[in-house]
Amino acid sequence: MHYIDVILPLPLQKLFTYEINPEEAVFLQIGMRVVVPFGKRKIYTGVIFNIHQNAPIAYDAREIHQILDENPIVTVKQIAHWQWISEYYMCSLGEVLRAAIPSALLLQSETIIIKNPDFTDEKLLSDNEFLIFEALQHQSTLSIDKISAILSRKTVLPFIKSLLDKGVIKVKEVIYEKYTPKLIKYIRLSEKWERTENLQLLLDKLSRSPKQREAILHFFQTKNATKKPIPLTAFVKKNKLNYSVIKALLDKGFFESYTLQEDRIKAGESTLQIPVLNKFQNKALKEIKSYFKTTGLVALYGVTGSGKTEIYAHLIEAELARGKQVLYLVPEIALTTQLIQRLELYFGDRISVFHSRYSMNERVEVWQNILKNKTKARLIVGARSAIFLPFQDLGLIVVDEEHETSYKQYDPAPRYHARDSAVVLAKQMYAKLLMGTATPSIETYTNIEKGKYSLVSLKERYGKALLPEIALVNLTDAYRRKRMTGHFSERLLQVMQEALKNKEQVILFQNRRGYAPIVECNSCGISPQCPNCDVSLTYHKFQKELRCHYCGFAAPMPIECPACHNPSLSTKGFGTQQLESEVKELFPDHKVGRMDFDTTRGKYDYHRIISSFQAQEIDILVGTQMLSKGLDFTNVSLVGVMNADNMLNFPDFRAHERSFQMLVQVSGRAGRSEKRGKVIIQTFNPNHRILQQVTTNNYKEMYKEQLVDRWNYKYPPYYRLIKITLKHKDYNRVNQASEWLGTSFRNHFKDWVLGPAAPAIGRVRNLYIKELILKLPLDQSIPTVKKQIQKIKNHFQSIGEFRSVRFNVDVDNY
Repeated sequence: MHYIDVILPLPLQKLFTYEINPEEAVFLQIGMRVVVPFGKRKIYTGVIFNIHQNAPIAYDAREIHQILDENPIVTVKQIAHWQWISEYYMCSLGEVLRAAIPSALLLQSETIIIKNPDFTDEKLLSDNEFLIFEALQHQSTLSIDKISAILSRKTVLPFIKSLLDKGVIKVKEVIYEKYTPKLIKYIRLSEKWERTENLQLLLDKLSRSPKQREAILHFFQTKNATKKPIPLTAFVKKNKLNYSVIKALLDKGFFESYTLQEDRIKAGESTLQIPVLNKFQNKALKEIKSYFKTTGLVALYGVTGSGKTEIYAHLIEAELARGKQVLYLVPEIALTTQLIQRLELYFGDRISVFHSRYSMNERVEVWQNILKNKTKARLIVGARSAIFLPFQDLGLIVVDEEHETSYKQYDPAPRYHARDSAVVLAKQMYAKLLMGTATPSIETYTNIEKGKYSLVSLKERYGKALLPEIALVNLTDAYRRKRMTGHFSERLLQVMQEALKNKEQVILFQNRRGYAPIVECNSCGISPQCPNCDVSLTYHKFQKELRCHYCGFAAPMPIECPACHNPSLSTKGFGTQQLESEVKELFPDHKVGRMDFDTTRGKYDYHRIISSFQAQEIDILVGTQMLSKGLDFTNVSLVGVMNADNMLNFPDFRAHERSFQMLVQVSGRAGRSEKRGKVIIQTFNPNHRILQQVTTNNYKEMYKEQLVDRWNYKYPPYYRLIKITLKHKDYNRVNQASEWLGTSFRNHFKDWVLGPAAPAIGRVRNLYIKELILKLPLDQSIPTVKKQIQKIKNHFQSIGEFRSVRFNVDVDNY
């Protein structure tokens, strides 16, 4: 007998074995999809991990339902990378599969209800049950969603179970396909009328139908001009025709229609040569190529505006010329908008984009194009999930802004770091890897000093542009002297007026969205809280509602205090909405834009805002940290940081490092042309050492100081962190579970255990949270530690009262 081990998209630690016949064993390959039964009724799409002849010991292998592919959709090298992610980040292969493959490729089963023809006694049914029974008289099948709509209820399973027990219905699982290819309808002349010499005869036949005659003439003109297939919709629209005219010509047999599949994503054509590099960039490029021959892992440490993207472009061109694939990782979707516009000018239709704002069908098409190694998918620009794509011949990985926290996936599993995973992927695929940043993460710079990565420095801005002049404004002094207008200091307003007078643009940075983070009663001091999370609700003025930024709960803004009914409510703090309102009042003659999570929910919102700002249709752009990463606006002469203290005082051991990175990066948006830019940072603590280091762009000093703190308090890069998070809706249950877990960990890991303790926000989405952190010295065997954690986890989950408590492991929690 032959068997296959299948990866199922479920959070289960083991693979499952299924039986196949000898013919299937010859045909099947690792990486193909198969539909298999699981449990009593469920059917899942799995990916073949292995083919062998060893029967499972603990259970009888079941047969597969069907084979979905003629060729593998997942490569062997991909599965090897998935295994590393699964083992390193302590998650199941099924969780990696779920994160990696577009869900449209994972066909799912749907529960379908059908009537039992033998049932006749309608008197046994309740009112709701009779509604379902009656609906089945008119429709042969009903889905769970349809039944929910019929009963106007979310919970319908009790009624279905009751109908099953009474023998009224039967239940079955049906597989359905979620991916639908884009089909374009085209028209052509019937074979008889295809020749140009038959045109006059055709026109004579249509002498009494002037509109049809006109359509035929338009068709011949279009055909002769383009020499390409003619899409029906575009033809009708361009020539201002009526569909009924085309239908009449189709009915008469003059036209024929046919459909062709078309990719949803289309790139433009390359129109520019990659810019010639200056002497500093050329020197850096030569060093990178030299290091690629030895280590293969290079870190490019270049100041903001130094032209790192042009260096990437030269390296990408060299790899594409060799027929290799290139992966270009960016931390934020916002970055892809401007980056793609630039790269399309150089590489045209060789670019594909992969991130979560693209539709599921679009992602499937990118996946398939990469798998087939098509020319249109040689250069992939994507966010962190792009490391899971099925590369055939990967030559280079570029990790832009490698320091960014957005590369880390926190929830759900796998809780991986895209930068670190890219390093492993490069080694497995024998590809080169280049990490670029103006503010390296402390871990990366430590690896550089240890010799794991080669360092190339680029200290000069492109085009002789100077680094911006950075000034700190003391808000304490400004408020005391009454030199504040709203949240703007006198100094910031003065510099803004100068910039706008010179027709230059301004960016204002406030890393908090909404209008105000807190609404407070002036009488009793009560602040509206989220019913699902332990946080205050944020006021969104334009929507006139209070919203939780953790679970999405929203409620109308109250007109009086819900506790004491006093109508006097005030707001504390400010977000981007309030900042936008103030700017519009202060500068009514200038166009103001806002870029935050609320204004970029749509697929093309990033493109719209960035394009408007680039075209100088927006004079002042207010935004969150989206603005700080790699965007290039030549006319921006001023960046204003509204409040630097929020970042500095965040309860996280990385707060100072991240504040430095964020402030240096956002400052780098100013003065990217010949004129020197200005940066105004408003703060209540201008003497803070991080702010002083930002003003002098002194990364080395920040790095050394942070290393001292990390060594003293046992944090990375001197120690490794593994965080265990417990979640449950019952506070006592999660508390009891965390105490048991804390005792178990201390028995094995002694003083390396920190906690259990509640995080800063102890309840999210009605789940109470407790955390434990393991601080492991670098000489400790991590695989041994992980095995011990897995043993404790298995023991924990075998205890009945703890089984419902969520147990999450996050390796390298940073």
